[in-house]
Amino acid sequence: QVRLVESGGGLVQAGASLRLSCAVSGGIFSTYAVAWFRQAPGKEREFVAVRSWNGYNSNYADSVEGRFTISRDNANNTVYLQMNSLKPEDTAVYYCAAAANYGIRRDAYNYWGQGTQVTVSS
Repeated sequence: QVRLVESGGGLVQAGASLRLSCAVSGGIFSTYAVAWFRQAPGKEREFVAVRSWNGYNSNYADSVEGRFTISRDNANNTVYLQMNSLKPEDTAVYYCAAAANYGIRRDAYNYWGQGTQVTVSS
């Protein structure tokens, strides 16, 4: 069974940076596309970023393009989300997800972590 565990969330001020990590176990990590989603209070879970199984391809939500970077370390089965220039509207629970196919739709992902809270104060 595939298990994903996020870490690295916290409370920061606007303009600060955070790096989220997601440790993946129980599957063949190097064959999965990996992604980050987020869910703010009262809102739907939304796509943030995705990285292909080989690391060559990536996509970002318009709202984070140029500020966030998704990366992966296949040797250590870990996914990262580097978040720079954070804004209050980035406040959400951030979820790591994995799937056999590359995509940005939430329903394409069948493996999820439990989430980590990111709060950005103004």
